[in-house]
Amino acid sequence: PRFPAMAPDSGDGLATLKRCLSVLRDPRNDSEQFAALLLVTKAVRAGEVDAKTRRQIFDAIGFTFPTRLLISQQPPADCPPHTFRALGLTLLACFCTDPQLAGHSQILNKIPTFNDILLSPCDPDCTSMVDDVYQCLSAILATARGPRALVTKGTVSALCQAYLSGGHGSERALTLLVGLLAVAEAKCWHRDAPQLLAVLSKLSSDFLKAEDMTKFELCEVLPRFIPLSHPLTENSQGSECLCRLYKGLADVLGSKLSQAQRDPALKLAASLVQACGAEWIPAGRAGSKFLALLVNLACVEVRLSLEEPDPLEVEGKKEVVTACYVLMEMGIQECLREENPLLENVQKMQLMRIMEEAFGAVIFYLRQVKQEELQDPFIFASVRVLGAWMAEETSSLKQEICELLPFLVDYARKLFKEGSPAESPPQAELISTEGSALPQDALRFLLPGFCHLTAEDKPRDILIAEGAPALLCEYFLQQWEVLTSKPTAPAPLTSTEMSLQTMCGIFLNLVVTAPDLVRRDKTFSSLMDVLLKSLPLLLPQKHHLVLAANVATLGLMMARILAGSAALQGTQRAKEFFGAAIGFLSQAHVAQADPSSDRLALAVSPTYASAWDDIAELWFLGMQAWAGCVPLLPWLPHTALGARWLQGMAQLLSQVTPASVDCELVTAFQAVLVELARASQQCREVILSHQGTEWANLYGMAALEQCLAEQ
Repeated sequence: PRFPAMAPDSGDGLATLKRCLSVLRDPRNDSEQFAALLLVTKAVRAGEVDAKTRRQIFDAIGFTFPTRLLISQQPPADCPPHTFRALGLTLLACFCTDPQLAGHSQILNKIPTFNDILLSPCDPDCTSMVDDVYQCLSAILATARGPRALVTKGTVSALCQAYLSGGHGSERALTLLVGLLAVAEAKCWHRDAPQLLAVLSKLSSDFLKAEDMTKFELCEVLPRFIPLSHPLTENSQGSECLCRLYKGLADVLGSKLSQAQRDPALKLAASLVQACGAEWIPAGRAGSKFLALLVNLACVEVRLSLEEPDPLEVEGKKEVVTACYVLMEMGIQECLREENPLLENVQKMQLMRIMEEAFGAVIFYLRQVKQEELQDPFIFASVRVLGAWMAEETSSLKQEICELLPFLVDYARKLFKEGSPAESPPQAELISTEGSALPQDALRFLLPGFCHLTAEDKPRDILIAEGAPALLCEYFLQQWEVLTSKPTAPAPLTSTEMSLQTMCGIFLNLVVTAPDLVRRDKTFSSLMDVLLKSLPLLLPQKHHLVLAANVATLGLMMARILAGSAALQGTQRAKEFFGAAIGFLSQAHVAQADPSSDRLALAVSPTYASAWDDIAELWFLGMQAWAGCVPLLPWLPHTALGARWLQGMAQLLSQVTPASVDCELVTAFQAVLVELARASQQCREVILSHQGTEWANLYGMAALEQCLAEQ
């Protein structure tokens, strides 16, 4: 041969390696190339090769030669059958230490081969092959294209089986699964749910049985196997896993623990709450006791962490407190749950007091935040959880919340204006399924609380002084664009639609309590323009009925205050809005058969029935506001006539039995009819021609009777 044998301790190993590379670049025959290759792979396995030399090895032989080795069926004489394959894998593992090569299509194309090796029986002399495969897969996972390739080429299933078999390297299989789920959870579960469930089943069984530190190590691993995208409660195997996890956590949290033991247990509980709410906690005394303990521990942890002079400086502490926030949000929901509650009333009262103290600590912490810290994702998590408290609990901590409002408005404004691309918060580990940063939309979580607060004088004045109305108007415009850019097919209520509805509630509060602000602030003129064009688009889409009711009523209430504005002087857009408002108001009731008599009775329209609890108050307010607009907008009666609304009301009231129309409805109809009759002779004549005098008398509409009797 053209080179000497190279012993592991050879002083001239590097020189020999270079001669081997020279041979590999220009071999005389296969046996010489094979001999050189043996020495090279020996050096690679011994860890004697640096990054530069590894690249030289690749430059010398490329991908073609290792590929030939992988598929070769004829090993050298007196060698094990897998010799060539093992050499090929060692070379590929060597190449994969270079991130550029690890993401190369030639490496990605070998993924099915790597999977096959993991699934093949592993003899004692084959362990190095398995190690090399894990090295290749780990390197692929770290590349941009790697995770997708691993999922689509079946590596998730192979890793699950490798872990469950308990063979050589099975712990590395689990580590790789954790890494894959961290960046592609939804895709993994969509493709390989049965295999992942089998792994979760083993992990949850081990967790329940473990009596040593393994239990706490599993607390760190298990959250990755609790999917947000694949409800575990939908099948028996998933439910059994949840039952074991509950029992294991009840055992852990009911014991005396060190901080290092309690933290991972709280994070595991939070991941279960993120995925399943409180469904994994059984009903009954034991379950309610566990839930109360869980929320209690979370509140204590939050207070201990946030009331310190230098809070959260310990590594990983923010992550733990964020998990506690998740548990506190569940506590709020469970304390408010009336149907099949997990908690008894005494427990609810105790937990509300404990949570009040914890939220006092959150406020204390937020009041000390400096401007340069606003991009910290933990601030976002703290504002979000406080928003959940403000949405439900309006009486406690009122003074403290009022003092914090300037910060909350300023924080929400900064994130909104910047479209903040802040890095993923600690709770992204619990929330985000694809490893992407959460949208930093603080306003969405503050809106319900702001809706309550704008109904009260002091906090409303603070919000106005801090410029919240202008911010909310901008946010309304943005959310409206998001809503209208999406398909119009019926879908579950989105956060966008919910935000728009809540903002309508906030603006309604301001219209009722601060009309002068609406009159003088140009923000509301801009909002009025949006409402005028929105309602005609919304109303035909019956799945947006609640939002349409909010928009119609808000627009009508604002129109009474802004009646003098140019936008409402009989413009095409204004006529279309009021026509759509008539559509919303006129279609709410129908005449239908009354089982108790042979006459027809007034009833809520079938298309409105399911939403009526949410929109009834808005409908009555809308009728009142429409009537209030008639004397202010002279062109309105013509719009009502064009829509044949008067004829519709007359026909409806003539058909049904008066006993089926309650006093509140009579008042609503009468208000509109009287204003139209007063404002327009033509409207008055239409009412009279439809026996208006008779049914006005029948329904006790004294004001309408008097109006119709006047010349």
